[in-house]
Amino acid sequence: MEKKITVIIPNYNGREILLKNLPSVVNNCPSAEIIVVDDASTDDSVRLIHKKFKKIKAIRLRRNRGFAVAVNEGVKAATNEIVLLLNSDVSPRKNFLLPALRYFNTKENIFSVGLCDYSHENGHIIKRGRGGGYFKKGFLFHYAAQTERGFTLWTSGGSCLVRKKIFLKLGGFDPVYKPFYWEDIDLGFRAARSGYVSYFEPLSVVDHYHEQGAIIKQKSAFFIKSVSYKNQFIFVWKNINDYLLIVQHIIYLPYHFLKALLSLDFSFYLGFLWAILSIPTLVFQETFTTNSFIISEEEVLKKFEKQ
Repeated sequence: MEKKITVIIPNYNGREILLKNLPSVVNNCPSAEIIVVDDASTDDSVRLIHKKFKKIKAIRLRRNRGFAVAVNEGVKAATNEIVLLLNSDVSPRKNFLLPALRYFNTKENIFSVGLCDYSHENGHIIKRGRGGGYFKKGFLFHYAAQTERGFTLWTSGGSCLVRKKIFLKLGGFDPVYKPFYWEDIDLGFRAARSGYVSYFEPLSVVDHYHEQGAIIKQKSAFFIKSVSYKNQFIFVWKNINDYLLIVQHIIYLPYHFLKALLSLDFSFYLGFLWAILSIPTLVFQETFTTNSFIISEEEVLKKFEKQ
């Protein structure tokens, strides 16, 4: 079964983390095609791959275009139908593939399977990989669901299996969320509205070293928070069409602005202004993109609302 998968790993200035985790990827995906998509790194990541990992294919983007584009380019280049998306700071464990791959032998409407992400954070390991979402006070709020086998609203872009054909049909990760965050939630939401299913498999375990990843090491907490707020706005403006939910979003905006002001959370204001700059892109998408949604946003959210 492993012969039928392609591994896609986006990279930006991650020489040391690649050196640490690629051996685990190679050892635990012995028959897979492995592609590292380098997002115009300024270190010698690509040279490292050519020198030490000769069986791995490296695709180098000419300019830095963000996580979404890097992954999309990798998926397009994949020669297999089942694609494993891994972050460079993720190390798969032995025999992690088989439990997740079994899902693709059953139903044709299965889009993706999320892996059990053993997240190493501040000296502790927290299980992640399954998520839900609910709409409250004008925004979608996502949460970590219990790590039990079952449906998930989205699968992490850093540790999941996807069907290439469906990934490309849905347009892949949307670059409007550049540089990172919310791309996988957006894609999972669109997949669910299109009638596709995503699962979480607890027996497919990977170790995720967040503190060693490019985002945490290279970006400030203020910047990361601003990006998260920006993309939270963009998600609503892009995906929510229900009149009552739109009205709720508008009505609660003064509340959120006041709350941010009182808590001196200026990253919220920066995120909003940043999101405003994305409106022309969103309008263009709405004008020229044909969505084949068959399920309403209310139905999707009801299925995954927090209990």
